[in-house]
Amino acid sequence: MTEVVVQRVRTKYHWPAIQLNFWILIMLVASATILGIFASFISVQTQLHLGIPWYFPYWVTVGSIGIVFVLIMLYLIAQRQLLPGIVILGSFILFVLFLVGLIVTSIELWGPVGNVNSNCNLLQSSTGPNEATLAWLEQHSICQSWQAAWAFQLVGTIFLFWMMIMAYQVYRDDA
Repeated sequence: MTEVVVQRVRTKYHWPAIQLNFWILIMLVASATILGIFASFISVQTQLHLGIPWYFPYWVTVGSIGIVFVLIMLYLIAQRQLLPGIVILGSFILFVLFLVGLIVTSIELWGPVGNVNSNCNLLQSSTGPNEATLAWLEQHSICQSWQAAWAFQLVGTIFLFWMMIMAYQVYRDDA
């Protein structure tokens, strides 16, 4: 009779702590900001009884998925079970989602016809307690929200690509 002994070897991956923590912070900020901006846009569109473009709920969903992914990573870090394969797969999925949304937002922000940016300068700066000032402030706020959302989408896309590279390096260094 032959006896077979199976041993489990647990591989410990060594993640660069400072880079990982910085990445987590930036991705939480980017995802939460995008989620908040587009949730606000949906609220305004609903209040005005206007249609909601498909990319508003898209970004709310992608922002939520980004936050959930980071929370899952934090849980796995706490359990000391953060595997590079999980990070590469999750980062790639989010990278594609961020990139698609970034392209759509770029078209809406700077597109050829009826873009958001061309509507940002319709009203002249105004001061004083009147409707013109309130209208200009609201227009300015909406335009800055669009620009902030685009900037955080770009940063999120770059950081997700960076995370795929970093996770591969962690995997390769321990192989």
